[in-house]
Order: sequence, then structure tokens, then C-alpha cells
Amino acid sequence: DEHDHGNESNAAEEEHEEGITLSPKKMSLANIQVSTIKHEYQFSTIYAPGEVKANGYKSYVVSPRTESVVINRHATLGEHVEEGQKLVTLFSEAVAQAQADYLVASTEWQRIKKLGKNTVSESRLLQAQTAFNASYGKLIAFGLTKQAIAEISNKDVTAFGQYSLTAHREGVVLQDDFIQGQGVNAGDTIMLLADEKQLWIEAKVSPNKKLNLAINSPALVVFNGENYQAKVIQEAHTIDPTTRTRIIRLSVNNDDHKLHSGMFVKVLFQFKTQHKILAVPEDALIRSADGDWTVFVEDHPGEFKAVEVELGRSLGEFREISGLESGTRVVTKGAFFVASEIAKGGFDPHNH
Repeated sequence: DEHDHGNESNAAEEEHEEGITLSPKKMSLANIQVSTIKHEYQFSTIYAPGEVKANGYKSYVVSPRTESVVINRHATLGEHVEEGQKLVTLFSEAVAQAQADYLVASTEWQRIKKLGKNTVSESRLLQAQTAFNASYGKLIAFGLTKQAIAEISNKDVTAFGQYSLTAHREGVVLQDDFIQGQGVNAGDTIMLLADEKQLWIEAKVSPNKKLNLAINSPALVVFNGENYQAKVIQEAHTIDPTTRTRIIRLSVNNDDHKLHSGMFVKVLFQFKTQHKILAVPEDALIRSADGDWTVFVEDHPGEFKAVEVELGRSLGEFREISGLESGTRVVTKGAFFVASEIAKGGFDPHNH
């Protein structure tokens, strides 16, 4: 019976003058999502290009403190190193002399201590102790560890002058621009270590944009389709003479270690609206034949009709709207499919 109202298909997808009723199965296949919209605070966004930088507050430059020659490397670019791990072995004539002076001063200090105050004058005792402390302090100043200094007396004198620089903190080797046998001066950067668990993002913003960003203002960092929550930590008050932009520095957690220094990212600064508003995803908006913007409202489960709305501010992926009451259920995903199904019925959803 063509007019049998008990027919399941007709009951599931019955067309109306104002809209259409879709079965749960068809809604699932078309991935139609319906959400209840309410007055809520929303965030508008402003885009800026950004670059991932090492966290300068958690980075460490490995450099010699005297003119030296590189003998061996013990860590490579990109390697994760632990605190105290040996990074590079160097040779220095100044260190060789300091080691020799320490060995002499240490031997003399041990001899004087054994003789004691009853045998050696107090001034001689003080002199030996002072010479020992001075030689020990000089090796510390050159970057030798306490363990390395303790092993000097057991070393072959032919190894004098060799010393190793170690990692003062856990981190990743971000820079190691040197080769074995290369001479380096005091203060030259041999390696750069950085803790990549928390990184900086430097966003370049046009000086014409008045963002008025407070410290800890939220922002979104986008890389390869993945979003990372960030916050503003510093804002430059000068303009970069090369790019003619203002630098805004953000902090971002990098727990999955997917972000690395030098990468380019998108930065979306987020600004909270002053009042709660109604907003829908941009994909929920469909333009009708007469040019009006509409959304599809669900009055009853699976039954949809087009309702005209007025558009307000653009808020990133959302758009402020008016013309609906808070608590209205709206198609937020799959609106184009609903519109096409209504169009198949050959009538105007606005009954024009």
C-alpha cells in the first residue's frame, strides 16, 4: 500500500513543507551532528606566523674557558644527554700547566699536613694550604669536575692538558658546530643544550595591530594540523628592523616532543568576548536561494527545518549569530547534506 503510514521508510524520512525528517541510520551515515547552542563566552582569533625557539631560560651553552683544541666528541646533534654526561674532550696548554701546578701543590699540602703544626710553622702550613686551594680553584675555573681533579695524581703526565666538558643539565644537543682537531677560543660555543619539554614560540605581529596582550594571555599554536595550548610570556616594545614586526614570545609545553627549534608554526591569539553570545561553527551556516543565511534547527528528533539568522562577528571557526533562542538544537556538522536532502524535495525550505 503506497499510502501505508506504517511503512518504516516513509516514517523515517518524511518530507515536510518546512524541512525534512531523517532516519537515525541516514544521519549516522552522513555524519550529521546536532548540538544545543547556548549563550557562552567565545574567543576571537588573530593569526601571526611564528617560529619555535629553544627556551633561553632552560638552555646551556657548552664552551671552553681557555684556548683549546678539540680532541674527541662524545655527543652528537639531536642526542638527549643527562646531567653530568661527558660531551667533548679538549686539550689546552694552560690546563696542562694548571694540572701540573695542582699536582705539585697537592703533594706539598699532603706532606705538610702529615708533619703537623708541631714540626711546621703556622705560616708555612698556611702557605701550602693557600697554594693548594689556588691551584684547585684554577682547575674548577677551567671547567674541570671534582672527579677529574681527584684523578690528576693517578694520571700519566703525558695526558696532562686533556680535560672534558660535561652537561650541567639534562637536555637535547641543538648545536655542535665543530670538528675534531679544531682550535677554539675561550667562550666559543661548542654545543648548545636545551630542555625541549617547554619551548618558546616567537610570533611576528604587524605593529599596526593593537593586540593589548597581557601576560598569560591564551594562544593556540598549530603545527601539522595539531594544536598546542600556549600562553604569552613576553612582548617586545621595539620593532624588528629587518622584518618590521613586533615579536611576542609565548611558552608552550612539548610533552610529545614533536616541536623542535627552528620549526615554523601558526599562532592564533585568542581574545575572550566581553559578554556571553550565541555562536555556531561556520560550517553550520547555509545561504538560502534568496541570499539569507540559515541554520537547520531540530524541533523534534531527526526533524529539521531552515531558520534565518543574522550574522555577527567572526570568531575563528565560529560565527556569532542572532535570531535563535538559547537552548536551540542546531545542525553543527553536515548542514550541507541536510540542505541537499531538502532540495531533492523540490521546494523552498522557507516556503517562499
